[in-house]
Amino acid sequence: MTREGKIETAMVLAAGFGTRMRPITDTIPKPLVRLDGRALIDHALDRLADAGILRAVVNVHYLADQIEAHVRPRRTPEITVSDERDAVLETGGGVAKALPLLGLHPFIVHNSDSVWSEGARSNIAALTAAWEPHRMDVLLLLSHRDRSLGYDGRGDYTLGDDGRLARRPRDGEAAHVYAGVSILNPALFDGIADRAFSLNRIFDKAMAEGRLFGVELDGTWMHVGTPEALADAERFLNDRRRRTA
Repeated sequence: MTREGKIETAMVLAAGFGTRMRPITDTIPKPLVRLDGRALIDHALDRLADAGILRAVVNVHYLADQIEAHVRPRRTPEITVSDERDAVLETGGGVAKALPLLGLHPFIVHNSDSVWSEGARSNIAALTAAWEPHRMDVLLLLSHRDRSLGYDGRGDYTLGDDGRLARRPRDGEAAHVYAGVSILNPALFDGIADRAFSLNRIFDKAMAEGRLFGVELDGTWMHVGTPEALADAERFLNDRRRRTA
């Protein structure tokens, strides 16, 4: 963050195995799978750059050499690699390991496979504009279930009128799905001794303090988790391009 509080740093999570995307990911890591002519990770990095993010940490584990070679030529945002070749750290553990690279101020975390059709305004810019550190420790980008492609679950969160989030009831449903982008206060990682853990632990920690908030995505979020979902997303983007041509 700058002295004025603008968020300029992000982490892109790119260390996963992409198991459900096999056989495509037998030979390439999921972040390098191409959608609409670009690698998934480039969709994320381009969106971050467009929103004014200057620096991005990219973590690597599975087929790490390929991801490192792919991001090396990029200049915007400036890339630093967090090497996780020695262990599987999960999402939270990966961010915790990268904290020395991310700095002391709040930052964005972006799943490398989070893709959406942009609305009238940059969703990342809208997310950073909504960040209020005096009352938030986590701010999630959410997609409405009805505007999510390739998602057939029961939702993740209920969104209150004040923007606060609550988990979906165990046997119930919720209108919103976590779209894979968030802003985090790094202080939430204090006191966690485990090396490998999920970011859900951080989200729940913020929720317990009433400091977990959400912003609804403007556009259609694409859950690109399988080869079939990848093909559906490709068709959706092609159809959308034809409609707006």
